[in-house]
Amino acid sequence: MDLLLRDLDPHERAQEYIEASKGLLDQAREELAKGNVRQAAEKLWGATALAIKAYAEWRDGRGLTSHGELWRYKDVVADELGEWVRDSWNAGNSMHTCFYEGWCTPRDVESSMTKVKRHVREVEGKISSHT
Repeated sequence: MDLLLRDLDPHERAQEYIEASKGLLDQAREELAKGNVRQAAEKLWGATALAIKAYAEWRDGRGLTSHGELWRYKDVVADELGEWVRDSWNAGNSMHTCFYEGWCTPRDVESSMTKVKRHVREVEGKISSHT
């Protein structure tokens, strides 16, 4: 995705990231409805990561390319949007682990989805109102 967006300006990249994040949320709902917990979980991780990327592009024109950068930048988002961002980040990150380990339950995915949805919605509102 980063290669496809490289020629856009940071605000356009932010919008594309948040649209992709919303698409992953939709896919997560569909996968969960089919009983595919692991795929739903991984889609939630993707939505979480792309929401952080969107914020970094919008705020700083900065592309984040590693898990470490995402982990550090979520602190910026939490400082500006609220401590609840840490809960959302942790929920999304636990879904990434779930994809690999397969230990989470549908209820875990549903709970994480609620938190990740808020994260995506709040970042979308922020970047949409200031572009």
